[in-house]
Order: sequence, then C-alpha cells, then structure tokens
Amino acid sequence: MSSPHDERMVVVAQFAGSHGVRGAFKLRSFTDDPEAVFSYGCLATKDGKPLTPKRLREVKPSVFLVEAVEIASPEDCDAYKGALLSVPRTALPQPDDEDDFYIDDLIGLRAVSTAGEAVGRVRAVPNYGAGDLIELQTDDGPLILPFTKASVPAIDLGSGLITVELLEGEESSS
Repeated sequence: MSSPHDERMVVVAQFAGSHGVRGAFKLRSFTDDPEAVFSYGCLATKDGKPLTPKRLREVKPSVFLVEAVEIASPEDCDAYKGALLSVPRTALPQPDDEDDFYIDDLIGLRAVSTAGEAVGRVRAVPNYGAGDLIELQTDDGPLILPFTKASVPAIDLGSGLITVELLEGEESSS
C-alpha cells in the first residue's frame, strides 16, 4: 500500500494566518470551487505535517475562517504559518471533459513544435498576474511562452505530449 508521500501532491490551499485566541485560522483556497478544499479531508504541508480543516465561515472570496483538530491555540498556528497545503493527485476528481485537465498534469510532458521537432519538457505553468505561462526546459535553457491556444494549440495527455507554436526568434532544441 502506498502512502501520500509516494504520490504526487497537488497544492490546493495555503495557511493564511491565525485568527483569535482559540486556534482558528484563515485558509486561502486555490480550488476552482473554493468550498471544494473541504471535501478532500486531511491536507498536508510540504514536510508532511497533517491539517484537517473544518469550515467555520467565508471571510472573503476564497478565504475561510477554519478550525482543525491539529491546532488548539494560536501558538500551534506558528508551525503552519504561510504553508502551502496539498492533497494526493488521486484525491482530486477526474476532469469532466476530455479538454479539461489539471495544470499539474502538464508538468513533465514532452513539448514538440507544430513542425514536429522536439522542443523540451514542461517544467512549470506559472501565473504572475497577467495570465498563465508555460515554462519549458529545453537543451538551451528555459523557454517561456504564453499559455494560450495560439502558443499551445494541442495537448494530448494520453500520449504525454503538448504542441507549441514557436514564434520567430524562438528556437527548438533537439
């Protein structure tokens, strides 16, 4: 039997600070439906520390006032300060549509150009506020493209492949 540490973990929330004197805290949900974060049961920090959130109320969009059995005082909150909270990828529901996917499922996919040339592998899909980007690791170093239909016209999770449109001046690596 595998443990959560053997599985790929996906960040779904962040510990956003203590609240009051009884161990309540704020939790920022990163899930599409913010309430869904409470359906996964126990969350875990990067180092495997468990946190089982119980919703009290929403304080603003995607931020909830929460209690957890692992936290009984504001001092207990210190161990979780700013922590990203994850669940095993297998705990997430499967996407409804074949065109839907989790960003995390793209990490590690091979990237080829629209001409069929090897470009590299997906390293990350960051968003710095102006929209999603796709970061590829190529033989020449990182290559960052806007994550749009024009730049990434095809994604085939089944074959582990994405197709990217390289603009003039961007070179593919073999």
